[in-house]
Amino acid sequence: MNQLPEEFKFTYILAAIIMLFFVGFIIFVVLMYNRKQLLYLKEQQLKESEHQNQLLQKELEKQKILEQERERISHDMHDDLGAGISALKLQAEFLKQKAEDDDLQSDIDELLKTSEEMNISMREMLWSLNSGNDTLGSFIDYAISYTGNFLKKTKIVLLSECEDITAETSISTEMRRNLFLCLKEAVNNVYKHSHANTLKLSFSQEKNSFSMKISDNGVGISDNEKEGNGLRNMKRRMNELSGECHILSENPGTCLIFKIIV
Repeated sequence: MNQLPEEFKFTYILAAIIMLFFVGFIIFVVLMYNRKQLLYLKEQQLKESEHQNQLLQKELEKQKILEQERERISHDMHDDLGAGISALKLQAEFLKQKAEDDDLQSDIDELLKTSEEMNISMREMLWSLNSGNDTLGSFIDYAISYTGNFLKKTKIVLLSECEDITAETSISTEMRRNLFLCLKEAVNNVYKHSHANTLKLSFSQEKNSFSMKISDNGVGISDNEKEGNGLRNMKRRMNELSGECHILSENPGTCLIFKIIV
């Protein structure tokens, strides 16, 4: 086998060295470029993170100011409006004791009834405004308490049950308010139309899904009644919360199911 001349060997070796140097230079340039790009991306991510943190901080500050304003309104209502309603009720009771005319006493009774309704409405608003009630546990406690007070002068027996409820789960004021208004409408419908002697409140939670079920053993709802204003309002409220409202006929009675994601 022929040997290459020495000058060719030197040329090949020199070419190989130059090629290796060139390849190494390209690798170095690529690594430097990638490093520069990585540093740029990290810098952009850091800026974006700082920007998001600033937005979150501003949102938290707005939420804090809103909660403080809600608390202020709640205290003002309790101190001013509450005191005024109580004074009005006491004055009406005093006048009723002195009144001898039956018609006048009847008018005073209406005044007392109105003042009591105003007092109940004020308590509902105070509960809605209080940010300390923005949990499932608080909502359930209030829902059961409200329903019990509503039904205590009727012959309808209240039953309640809770399943897998995490009481401290946060719930927005809007959700809490709309759920309560649905409950209020449903309980009132049972009282006015169902002829039931039992109403059951059931609350359940599965991860971030919360359900409220209101069932009775009354006469049920006809197909025409299922499209009444009250039921349409309940469906509308749940749609606003991206929730669900289902009306089921049972034997006997009716069942309304409300579901939201918390």
